Amino acid sequence: MPSKKHSIIVHANAKKVWDFVRSMNNWAPLVPGYVKHEIINDTVSTWEFKIDMGLFKKKVEMKVTILEWKEPTKVTFDLEGINDHFTGNGYFMVEVKDANYTKMTGYLEINSTGTFPTITNNLMEPKLEEIAEELTIAVSKAIEELQ
Repeated sequence: MPSKKHSIIVHANAKKVWDFVRSMNNWAPLVPGYVKHEIINDTVSTWEFKIDMGLFKKKVEMKVTILEWKEPTKVTFDLEGINDHFTGNGYFMVEVKDANYTKMTGYLEINSTGTFPTITNNLMEPKLEEIAEELTIAVSKAIEELQ
């Protein structure tokens, strides 16, 4: 099961980081290849984005379900493919470093459940690393720009 974690120091206090990551509307548009998202209710949304897989681009639609908002330290979520067979999960974790700096960690895990899952997971692993890193950096920059 491909999974990737990326941590970054955000030049903002933990409250500002938490205020940003607790809302899907803030970080959904920062997913690489973002097309759109729709909030269904307080914990469920659908997201659409395009992934560049080298020779081709793939449209991905998924349902994101927030499992827990553990204020002020962690938001966890499940992922479920709408147009593809995959499941996954992830989180954003916030750790206080000092009054003006916060460590933020983004984590994603995706598991293909369709045809040839081992091959699909192997192809997905390097892309997942890129997405986890780009998303975490984009969230950090967005938070810092709000100050």
